[in-house]
Amino acid sequence: MEGGDLELGELLAAAEAAPPSESVDVVARDLQKRLGAERVSFLFVDLIGQRLVRLTAADSDAAEHAGPIDLHGSVYDRVLRSQRQHTEADGQGGMRVITPVTNRGDCLGVLEVTLQAADDTVLGQVRDAAHALAYIIVTDGRFTDLYHLGRRTTETSLAAEIQHQLLPSAPCCEAAQFTLAAGLVPADDIGGDTYDYTLERDTLHLSITDAMGHDTNSALLATLLVGALRQARRSGCDALRQADRAHQALLTHSRGLATGQLLCVDLGTGLCELVNAGHPWPLRLRDGTVEEVRLAVNLPFGVVAPGSYRLQELQLRPGDRLILLTDGMLERGAATADLTSVIHDTAALHPREAVRALTGAVLDACHGSLRDDATVMVLDWHGDRGRAAEAAPGSAG
Repeated sequence: MEGGDLELGELLAAAEAAPPSESVDVVARDLQKRLGAERVSFLFVDLIGQRLVRLTAADSDAAEHAGPIDLHGSVYDRVLRSQRQHTEADGQGGMRVITPVTNRGDCLGVLEVTLQAADDTVLGQVRDAAHALAYIIVTDGRFTDLYHLGRRTTETSLAAEIQHQLLPSAPCCEAAQFTLAAGLVPADDIGGDTYDYTLERDTLHLSITDAMGHDTNSALLATLLVGALRQARRSGCDALRQADRAHQALLTHSRGLATGQLLCVDLGTGLCELVNAGHPWPLRLRDGTVEEVRLAVNLPFGVVAPGSYRLQELQLRPGDRLILLTDGMLERGAATADLTSVIHDTAALHPREAVRALTGAVLDACHGSLRDDATVMVLDWHGDRGRAAEAAPGSAG
């Protein structure tokens, strides 16, 4: 273990010493030096989780630089879904090793390595390298556009660029009390959807919003809305005050309207305080049954009207799956997608796989061309498992 820790320390030091755009090169050189790796590449998952884009080490063969790879049904898909390393013969007397590269539940992609031979110790070292690569990419992504570009497989409009920058850098997060994943499939003409989350010491904050309009107008309105929500949240506001601040921002600086749902979940109790500003009801999977959570609905943000927003409560139970949607998941062509069946069929899967299945169903229903953004967040509530373990009979302490 000490030798492994030393090697990992050397790898991280080498990554810090190299330019931020050379993370894969650093890992490749490390695996070549220690394990005799012949080919090393990292494959990004694209922004909507449908394809992979290969990024090879600088000294790899030019043939490795192929176009996007369809993820569906591929060996890479199986690795990402299972989060388990895969090995197979490469047809040239060597071994092909594919390892997930994941950070706190966020699947960045896979590390693909070709070795002459590999025992359990070597395979463990490749897994360690993939784990380190996840942290290196997340860190180096602050200093280079390389890893942002790697996740794009289509031309990006100005409106789409604005919209992408409003989203959290990671669409998935895992913690003891919950697992969260989200996905946004943009319309052909950007529709103003956003989602956001942040984790504090005792509270999980969630929001899903839909700015009215299309293209840059909706993207700019969404920028104002998300900025107001984040400013309020970071000032210590609860869901009700966040809603009030967002509403006032739209009244003061814009003539646009937006729907939204804001949630603050107590990590200790599972009690969720929320505000619904004209937004579609959430869906909840509990004990095998999918049902709408029929909340009181306030007017959208930016509507001039008397009255204030209403703070509501929702008690989450361990085992609950809560699904937040925008109307692009429900209206027009998307309405033919049987989301209830998809939710049932994916109940045992990780939320990120449920998100892929739900957005994929809507894309299929719309024949790949959406008239409105389709956005979904899936929250699995586990409860305070840490405290439960401490209180269990025979637990340490």
